[in-house]
Amino acid sequence: MRRHVNGMKTFGAALAGMFVASAGVSAAQADDAVLIAKGAYVAKLGDCVACHTSKGGPEFAGGLPMATPIGKIYSTNITPDADTGIGSWSYDDFARLMRTGVRKDGTTVYPAMPYPSYARLSDGDMHALYAFMKGGVQAVHKSNKASDIPWPLSMRWPLGVWRHMFAPSATPAADQSDLSGPSVARGAYLVEGLGHCGSCHTARGLAMQEKALSPEDGSAYLAGGGPIDGWPAPRLRSEGADSLGAWGVDDIVAFLKTGRNVHGSTFGAMNDVVVHSLQYTSDDDLRSIAMFLKTLTASSGNSTAAYRYDATEADALHKADVSKPGAQVYVDRCAACHRTDGKGYPGVFPALAGNPVLQTASPRAALHIVMSGGQLPALKKAPSRLVMGPYADVLDDQEIADVVTFIQTSWGNKGGPATAKDARDVRKTSEPLETDSAAFTPKSQDK
Repeated sequence: MRRHVNGMKTFGAALAGMFVASAGVSAAQADDAVLIAKGAYVAKLGDCVACHTSKGGPEFAGGLPMATPIGKIYSTNITPDADTGIGSWSYDDFARLMRTGVRKDGTTVYPAMPYPSYARLSDGDMHALYAFMKGGVQAVHKSNKASDIPWPLSMRWPLGVWRHMFAPSATPAADQSDLSGPSVARGAYLVEGLGHCGSCHTARGLAMQEKALSPEDGSAYLAGGGPIDGWPAPRLRSEGADSLGAWGVDDIVAFLKTGRNVHGSTFGAMNDVVVHSLQYTSDDDLRSIAMFLKTLTASSGNSTAAYRYDATEADALHKADVSKPGAQVYVDRCAACHRTDGKGYPGVFPALAGNPVLQTASPRAALHIVMSGGQLPALKKAPSRLVMGPYADVLDDQEIADVVTFIQTSWGNKGGPATAKDARDVRKTSEPLETDSAAFTPKSQDK
């Protein structure tokens, strides 16, 4: 938190003074208020509200469905309600769950909760988070929903075996309250721990374990994960055209803070992360994250070629040559926003030329966006909400495959082609993206 932490100390001292000056309020209560405020920031860093809030439901009351290969599970109520939430939990109960995945009743949670990442939370952050969850969150009486996983797959004991095999030991990081200024070490703590970025951006093994929890575990760390609600999680390393190799620290900071930069914009599940977490993250912490990500480079001789712009297709379209399959659809449906040169309008309509998401062999991300549409949510530092409508009901499978192939292989892009079968397969699970900004905001958020 660095400057944020220093700012919190100043804020806390002033707040404590106000409380002490008020009749009947002790210095201890003022200290509690400061701790709760710090915990609120820790909860933002951990993006707790995104998973533990159902659509349109009260904050942290759970009920959000999460698809797994064996059925749906539902997030739990973590409000301080004594009967249905964590109101009766002690600090030790809370810390045990966060670091080991073991609940108060002794059962193990599904690893959809990223406790392998939370295992490294510092004691200071854990105490602050507990204080916030118990004293800064409104209690909601809402019973938890049982999973849709059928028996015998719904038995809990295998989760304990999974935990012993794949979860790290609880090794809290050193307290970071005295750090000042951005640092790679702080970025590593946030990315590997609170931010649990690997939960989405690292591939998983046959037992659904993350193949790497940190750079020390190998190059699989943040090298791209599986689809989240149909949206692929891209590579966050600096290795080749499908990576952050062309992005500087400032580019990454802008992307995390506003959901957009000169290279691209957020889509799919990443929108929720920016809306609920990253836009509230301090500038120093964002810079620390960016600095850490830029350390994730390829081993010697293990990087693919970097992207280089090719004007061939831009020149052809400028001359009204639409002979390449998909070119006519692109001109008719896409070029007004993304331009015939594929460079878009930075900060408004994302560039397609060189976009890391379009450099992968799989065309799934592009197919999903064309089918379902996309949206840039309105944020504090980027208040304009921008919407791309879905084309699933406008274009047939071959037309979608052709335009995606055109996009993935034009302007120097190194992506793989799409087939009508690819489009048909994505169509089976794609749904038009909601364009209501309320869909990004749970009840009581930011009031």
